Amino acid sequence: MFAKLDQVEKRFEQVQRELGSPDATDDQKKFRKLTKELSDLEKVVKVYREYKKVAGDLKSNKDIIANEKDEDIRALAKEELPELEERKEELEQELKIALLPKDPNDDKSIILEIRPGAGGDEAALFAEELYGAYVHFAKEHGWKVELLAITEGNAGGVKEVIANISGERVFSRLKYESGVHRVQRVPKTESQGRVHTSTITVAVIPEQEEVTVKVDPNDLRIDVYRSSGHGGQSVNTTDSAVRITHLPTGVVVTCQEGKSQLSNKEKAMKVLYSRLQALEDEKAMKEASDARLAQIGTGDRSERIRTYNFPQSRVTDHRIGYTSHNLTGIMAGGMDELVNALVTHYQSEALKQQNIH
Repeated sequence: MFAKLDQVEKRFEQVQRELGSPDATDDQKKFRKLTKELSDLEKVVKVYREYKKVAGDLKSNKDIIANEKDEDIRALAKEELPELEERKEELEQELKIALLPKDPNDDKSIILEIRPGAGGDEAALFAEELYGAYVHFAKEHGWKVELLAITEGNAGGVKEVIANISGERVFSRLKYESGVHRVQRVPKTESQGRVHTSTITVAVIPEQEEVTVKVDPNDLRIDVYRSSGHGGQSVNTTDSAVRITHLPTGVVVTCQEGKSQLSNKEKAMKVLYSRLQALEDEKAMKEASDARLAQIGTGDRSERIRTYNFPQSRVTDHRIGYTSHNLTGIMAGGMDELVNALVTHYQSEALKQQNIH
């Protein structure tokens, strides 16, 4: 592990020198790439340098305890020992995590798709509420949310909502939300107070660009129609909504929230690129070895991942055994504790697979 860290530190110093040269900004593409690399390396190097300092202090204190004749100085060294040992272990764990293979999608923005599953109108209502929770969470982190498509439910709620959430490392924080979310509560229409169970599906897809996914224009069927509007908006009187069908795969994307047909087409293509890449990724994951699957997770959207129990104000993530009784806070966007627990769990699983020493 430390040989790898020495290499990282050398590369960090090399990139610093390259960026410090007079001609560093001549090639803007290379300059941006080096700046990004420096930022990524700096996070690791900062921890590594602190680790080396703490390890050095620990060794010095042990030498003092073994060799110093002044009892007061030895006592001070002993007193500092537990704190230094604890910090050294913390930093070592941070370094192990830093050396894990990077998910190439972690830095990307996402396409978020939410649809009701079982439960009819109640599922549609919860789909809208969970979308609102993600919007609040995104705003707390300074991310931008752009609604791409929404279809209203028959009695409120939504039959489908698709949004683009962009910002720093959005996918790294929300990638574990893909799957089936179950809600247990008494519907407003339930006269006898019985708890009903409904489900919705969430898909979190890393946003892709045209340069990543190649699409033959001849493989696309593009239809335009009038946007239906939502939330009390007046019906659009022009054919601004766009539906794009990718004929080889059957993937269909609609977008109607933009102000023009051109805007909706651009947004729909963004979703299409991302969905097609997600199909390729899923195919590759299925063909991967069991060890690889265990490391990165299946991402299976049919898997029931979480239950929201309103009578008990409880949220349970079944994958990691996490339970919170702050359902109200989570639905208001306070998801950091839950997200952190998921990230920590999957990092620990990845460490077991990598067996980094």
